[in-house]
Amino acid sequence: MTSGPVLTSEPLGAGLAEPVDRGGAFPRLTSEQRERLRAAGQTRAVESGEILFREGDAGYDFFVIESGAVTIVEGYGRENRVIAVHGARRFLGEVNLVTGSPPYLTAVVRDRGEVIQVAAPRLRDLLAEDEELSNLILRAFMSRRSILIDIGAGVKVVGSRYSEDTRRVRTFLARNRMPYHWMDLEVDEEAEALLRGLGVTACETPVVIGGEEVLRNPSNADIAALLGFGSRGAAPPMCDLIIVGAGPAGLAAAVYGASEGLDTQVIDKVAFGGQASTSARIENYLGFPTGISGSELAERATLQASRFGARMVVPARAVGLHAEDGHYAVELADGSYVNGRTIIVATGAQYRKLDLPDLGRYEGLGVYYAATQAEAQLCAEDPVVIVGGGNSAGQAAMFLSQGASSCRLLIRGGELGKSMSRYLIDELDRRPQVELMTYSEVVGLKGSQTLEAVVVADGRTGERRELECRALFVFIGADPHTEWLRGHVAMDEDCFLLTGRDVQGEDLVAYSSEPFFLETSRPGIFAVGDVHAGSIKRVASAVGEGSMAVRLVHQRLGAAV
Repeated sequence: MTSGPVLTSEPLGAGLAEPVDRGGAFPRLTSEQRERLRAAGQTRAVESGEILFREGDAGYDFFVIESGAVTIVEGYGRENRVIAVHGARRFLGEVNLVTGSPPYLTAVVRDRGEVIQVAAPRLRDLLAEDEELSNLILRAFMSRRSILIDIGAGVKVVGSRYSEDTRRVRTFLARNRMPYHWMDLEVDEEAEALLRGLGVTACETPVVIGGEEVLRNPSNADIAALLGFGSRGAAPPMCDLIIVGAGPAGLAAAVYGASEGLDTQVIDKVAFGGQASTSARIENYLGFPTGISGSELAERATLQASRFGARMVVPARAVGLHAEDGHYAVELADGSYVNGRTIIVATGAQYRKLDLPDLGRYEGLGVYYAATQAEAQLCAEDPVVIVGGGNSAGQAAMFLSQGASSCRLLIRGGELGKSMSRYLIDELDRRPQVELMTYSEVVGLKGSQTLEAVVVADGRTGERRELECRALFVFIGADPHTEWLRGHVAMDEDCFLLTGRDVQGEDLVAYSSEPFFLETSRPGIFAVGDVHAGSIKRVASAVGEGSMAVRLVHQRLGAAV
């Protein structure tokens, strides 16, 4: 085997020292813990060269190494890139073992020995029953997922950085916290050679390669099917609760709904985590004194909801609503329906766009609406400009300034205090890499193939100046995702959903008394997070509303009996 980055969890010979265990990625199991796992599975001998699980398998089991050593390999039989070597008292696997997705790496026995093998369904039961083991294993799995994302392991994505479909594929994978190896046709000679070997032409890109599967310009649904995203098994004819939207509010509702015994189905059109998953760092969320990235928070919540039995489906876009015989049917873009007795709408809002005539030409080629690791990689060592005065803009500035050659934050007013949290303002003041430009507005974009500069106007004098800029990040407010509900539930003039006491007059016709808090003009349909009128637009408040809505769902279901 050829060697790439090696993450050895055990000293395996001269010159191989055990590294610092990043985030608990390589814990050593105690004899008591191994005994519990042994009771849940079987112990068997393994020989050198034996495959424990292979990239692309429909499913795989959980393995604990009692003796010997196992190598984790990407592209087994092809490039044979060694990712990790595990020794005695370690265990194999990562997040996809819990979610039920196929593995994208191969486990090969290096040194003969003995393993404990636990079937994946039994492991999931054990994680629900044993808090100590659950904390240890899930922490390791999430840490390993982060490592794999950092080193670019997983499926291959081959395409041009200038392609809109390539950007869509990369965004979909990044938003779903799926590790992938990016090969840019513009700069990577190996990318062209790989396409020639596969018989793929440039016009068929982007290409996603996973195991023996080669997808040519796949849809998000094609990628989800390849990688096994989402729920194991089909939805039942009738759910107790449908949650539309999987941001913090929707995920909180999923955790509480499933844990309290409701048959819960969660759908989202792009990824679990919603808009919050694009935040580089959330530093004012209770319980995380050093902050947490939005994507990591979403991953933790998704695993938690899945453990309690919530069915998680992505991509699944709601396009319509129907009321039928005392229940609701949510129509999806693929023509299918999900039926439920109650619905929690947590579709959130999406960032508004600048009113510029040539904006579309640069979207994805220098203009972005999220500041995740994927975007940061595209503009490393480049000058960036951020437009917006809210927390999302401030968090983006803190994150992007770490790798950009310069970072300017533009606001139309004279101060940040009206729209940004004090802690974030103070951190920006201490960050010399961030330049705050007040009374400033972007009025023009320049560049041949990609964005090269922005034209900025002074809101007081009208004076214009041109700033070098390779990446423009826009965070200027949001519009709700409620188009699929128009004509079905009451909204305000900006199409945010009215709930509770805000539902007035003719909109109360469906009620004998008045709606519950967070309940819309339709009994049994609740709205949480950014999608409802008057929301606070903070992650903590969204999580609180999502959990609170489940209690109200119970009350509505009880009233219907």
